[in-house]
Amino acid sequence: MLLLILSLILLLPTLIGWGLIAEKSFRFNLTGGISGKILSGILFLSLILTVTAFFFGINIYIEATILCIGLSYFVKEKSYHKLFTFFKNAGWAFFASAIICVACASFYPFILDHFGYYIPTIRWLSEFGMIKGISNLDLTLGQMSAWHIFQTGFSHFSDPFLRINLLVAVTYLIYIFENKNWVHLAFFPIFLFFLQSPSPDLPAYVFSLIVVHEILTKTQINSGFLAFSIFIFTIKPTMIWLPVFVFLIMVLRKEMSLKIILSGTFVLSLFIIKNIWIFGYPVFPITVFDLNFPWKPNPEMMRQSSEYAVLKTYDAQYSLEQIKNFSFKEKITNWLFISGVKSIFNIGLIVSLLFYGVFTLIKKEKKHYILFGSLLLKSILILSFSAQYRFFMEVYPVIFIAIFYTSNIRKFSVFMFSAGSLATLSFLINPEILKYLVPSFRLGNTMAKFEISQLYKPAEYFHTEYDSFKVGNLNFKVSKKYPFNYETPAPAISEGFMFDYQKLGIFPQLKNPENISEGFIWKKIDAKEHNELDNAIKVIKNNYQQP
Repeated sequence: MLLLILSLILLLPTLIGWGLIAEKSFRFNLTGGISGKILSGILFLSLILTVTAFFFGINIYIEATILCIGLSYFVKEKSYHKLFTFFKNAGWAFFASAIICVACASFYPFILDHFGYYIPTIRWLSEFGMIKGISNLDLTLGQMSAWHIFQTGFSHFSDPFLRINLLVAVTYLIYIFENKNWVHLAFFPIFLFFLQSPSPDLPAYVFSLIVVHEILTKTQINSGFLAFSIFIFTIKPTMIWLPVFVFLIMVLRKEMSLKIILSGTFVLSLFIIKNIWIFGYPVFPITVFDLNFPWKPNPEMMRQSSEYAVLKTYDAQYSLEQIKNFSFKEKITNWLFISGVKSIFNIGLIVSLLFYGVFTLIKKEKKHYILFGSLLLKSILILSFSAQYRFFMEVYPVIFIAIFYTSNIRKFSVFMFSAGSLATLSFLINPEILKYLVPSFRLGNTMAKFEISQLYKPAEYFHTEYDSFKVGNLNFKVSKKYPFNYETPAPAISEGFMFDYQKLGIFPQLKNPENISEGFIWKKIDAKEHNELDNAIKVIKNNYQQP
């Protein structure tokens, strides 16, 4: 916890400094106050780091430069006066809330994507930057969220434990206390489960809630909101509804300008170019708008990925053959009533949308019509592709804010925050409670109990062992008796993809064996390469037979 607090002391002024640079250099404004400057700094730095990652690894020298520039501007503009004033006036409630966030962030990571997606992505970005066609090596790496590019910029010494989401939570608290928007506290405890990993879900949810609240409560929208909403979309593409909402509101209020359009277009263009560079298509994992780039993934791999998404829709409780034979009615009912806790979220989505739809008809305000339409569009798209509950989690707090943002529910929100935070800490300290209460919550099996060392530094898992192989011109590693790459040195391939490659008779290869930075392609393997792959698979299988 101590090291996390020191990290916050370093990161907050740095981002305020970068936010000031964005505001003064480009007249880029989001919300007022300290929180607005932090958000501007996050966006501005993320864009800079994304451009940088096309050419270089985001290494320790780049991080040092970021810190020096941000801190220098923070001191030059004497922003420490405003920061100290806020801390002085915030009161004990803010500090107590922040300490709860720090405590929760100190626990072991338990989200599975932390080991198979977040950490490997950050390691690649740190060492090599963005590699063309990296999705051919490991399809998971083709996602490469803008949030992981941002996290990589602080991953060497200012946030080596990769708890950047703690910064998001504290920034959110600053926004709440600055603006006295107590309604946000009611569902804040849910976000405490996202602080142990650099999950892109948390910034996507939190930032979208801030944007929605600002638009609903203010008659004039700041010029940076369209670009910021598109940035949130680049963090998590399932947030497609947010830029649609902001764009339509700006058109309705006649606030659209050439500057706003150009800034939004730049952020979107950078996102599309990034995706084409690493994945071969404009938006991961969708294979529409095929421009036939030679580094795009194998079509059969993408077909398997699509089938897996369908299985995940029904929590893998039905086979593909069963799902294909479902009638329309069966598709809906089986999704709504799948076994386990996820059924609650699925039913909750439909009920929430129906409730907000009725509310919108009663209020008869255009902003609610637009918000409801945007959320409905997102829900239809998600239901069409892969209706996993985690893809629409933000819908609930968005609707809650839309309904209650004008209500005086401070006492209720504080009670929900207090009770929810206590419950969350209890679950993290003793995960057996959560596993007992919700047996179908599988992540409870990966949660570990509190350790006294967390008072000093956050808990981390040890590095995994690995085997080294060569197939064709590619030397690579595979984690030993472990399905994810985690911190296995690059280039690494998840063992699951090894079996897929064997089945399809393909394998990733370096475009230039002398220079990994030129990227990866896939190719049909010949007899010699097939034999090399078979031998590697034998080693992987034998590892599991050993004690």
